[in-house]
Amino acid sequence: QVQLVESGGGLVQSGGSLRLSCTASGRNFRAYGMGWHRQAPGKQRELVATISSAGNTHYADSVKGRFIISRDNAKNTVYLQMNSLKPEDTAVYYCYHNAGVWGQGTQVTVSS
Repeated sequence: QVQLVESGGGLVQSGGSLRLSCTASGRNFRAYGMGWHRQAPGKQRELVATISSAGNTHYADSVKGRFIISRDNAKNTVYLQMNSLKPEDTAVYYCYHNAGVWGQGTQVTVSS
């Protein structure tokens, strides 16, 4: 059974940066696509970015040009580098493993 451990959330001022990490247990990490989603208070969970097993990436329009998703298969870890953060990026960020597993979530708060 895959388990995901997230880290890197926190409080940052508008315009700042944060990097989220998600480390997966289990085997064959490199064979699976991974993603980041987020959920703001009172809103539905939404896709932020995905990365395929081949390293192909996809971003929500709202984060294109500001966020970068990457993976290190040797460390079973996927990253989300978030730059030029805005108050509307405030949410709980969840890592997703294509085996159907979600992380516990990490809070990102961007102050204006």
